[in-house]
Formats: sequence, structure tokens, C-alpha cells
Amino acid sequence: MLSLFPSLLSWGQLSPFILRIILGCVFLYWAYTAIRSKNISTIEYVFGYIEGVAGLLLIAGLWVQGAALVACIKLVGCIIGKIRTGAFLTDGVNYYLILLAIAVSLLLTGAGFFAFDLPL
Repeated sequence: MLSLFPSLLSWGQLSPFILRIILGCVFLYWAYTAIRSKNISTIEYVFGYIEGVAGLLLIAGLWVQGAALVACIKLVGCIIGKIRTGAFLTDGVNYYLILLAIAVSLLLTGAGFFAFDLPL
């Protein structure tokens, strides 16, 4: 099968870059809202900092696969929580599923352009 736009194939490493910036920004926002919340437990506070570190690592392009693994674990937990409340395949779960697909993609493909990660 031939590519419709073969000249764009040389830019293939740009897509992981875009995905990790988007996922990193989402995790930074979640961390910001979790840490700034008034009535949270200590464990939620710690998870907020973990989300923030994962978001910063994703944006910086450092240890991207580890940060993507943390994101996968967090997002699977969110999806399981939605399933338990009987809200599977609603708008919130669809959002988590898309973010999980992004995290798995980064886990498998690596950081892409403009990253400190280098494949060994």
C-alpha cells in the first residue's frame, strides 16, 4: 500500500512530540487542581504531585516511557472508577480512553523529537 503523502513520512517523530506535550499539559492541569483543592487527603495530595512530576517529565521529554507508564496506571484507575459508578462509555470515560491510548502510544514509541530521551 502506498502512502498518500510520502513526503510527510519523514516527519513521523513529530507525532510522539505532539502527543507527549498534550498529555503532559493535561497531567499538569490535573496536578494543579488536585494540589490547590482545599479538602483533600494526604494520599490525594501525593498523587497530585506524582501527576505533576509525570506531566513535567512528559513535557521536557525526559524518562518519557516511565512517565507514560505512570499515566497508564493513573488512567486505568480512572476508567475502573468510572466503571464502578456505572458510567462506562460516557463522555468522561471516552476522554480517559483517548488519554490512555496516547499514554500507551508514548510507552511503545518513545519521546519523538525535541526530547532528552535517547533510545539505547
